[in-house]
Amino acid sequence: MCVTCDSGNLRRVDHTRPTTLADVAARADVSVATASRVLNGSPHRVSHGLAEKVRKVADELRYAPNVQAQGLARSTSSVVAMLLHDVTDPYFAQIAQGALVEAAAQNVQVVIGETGIDPNREREQLLSFRGFRPRAAIVVGSRTTDDVAEQRFAEVLTNLRNRGAGVVSIGQPGLPGTCLHPQNRAGARLLARHLADLGHRRFTVVGGPQALKVVSERRDGFAEALPADARVDVINTDFTRDGGYRAGTRFCEQDTGSTAVFVSSDVMAGGFCTALRDSGRSIPGDVSVVGFDDVPVAADIFPGLTTVRLPLSAMGRQALRLAVTGVGNEVVDIPGQLIVRGSSAAVS
Repeated sequence: MCVTCDSGNLRRVDHTRPTTLADVAARADVSVATASRVLNGSPHRVSHGLAEKVRKVADELRYAPNVQAQGLARSTSSVVAMLLHDVTDPYFAQIAQGALVEAAAQNVQVVIGETGIDPNREREQLLSFRGFRPRAAIVVGSRTTDDVAEQRFAEVLTNLRNRGAGVVSIGQPGLPGTCLHPQNRAGARLLARHLADLGHRRFTVVGGPQALKVVSERRDGFAEALPADARVDVINTDFTRDGGYRAGTRFCEQDTGSTAVFVSSDVMAGGFCTALRDSGRSIPGDVSVVGFDDVPVAADIFPGLTTVRLPLSAMGRQALRLAVTGVGNEVVDIPGQLIVRGSSAAVS
């Protein structure tokens, strides 16, 4: 037990238990209702001076609101649930960063769950967040070809929406709620035309897991824009840096004669380029390499990676804003932009 002094009055604060709203109210000499209005985001206004006094006391006492208790009281909360395939992947990290920036502006908190490429795991993670009574959910990542699992996950999202929560996905349309749809097919067409204009006619596409719809979108979009006399080989691997490295090793061993390679993500392309250098291949002297997404590392690879830029951070901000302000059903197309760097060049 610790004795403190406030305005000449002695007040005892028990530091062996969490500080409550009542403790803050007592120290600030205000009602619990007033303290709640200041600290819990009530629309009822409190004078600036009084609000500052309450916040100062809350800081001194290290008061932290009980989010779960607030959710029970309100049947919702200030929590937004965000599901990502891989928190270490720069694609997802950039989106999450944007969502966190917008969350601060919207005065909400984000809880993040990592799911891998598995709609069953997405469903389990979202169900595990029920105790927070989230006011919204954001699902980030390509949808899969597992129709049964996708439907079961969609049912959980529908139940969440029926309780008034907003739902936004970043990927392919099909889930309940609003969808931010990156234009993967159109972006891949930009890359194909760029390489074809440089004189390339023999290509290799490095794709990811076939269960991901983004893989077919990017692969098919690339093939659609190639000249009629083009030849295309395909290597499938994991959607990771190491998967890209394995694909690069295989590419060098097979020596198909391809002069240009489209790697389906920048993260994979980083590993692919390293494998080429380890095998003594020159980029772009021996082979041109292009990627997709324009994550920060794309500009740091030497030579810099030609790619398609998606506004990843802005997508995260937009998703968070849409999730907390509405319950729409629209599909928002997100176009990509061709970024030409040193990894692509004309056929020598």
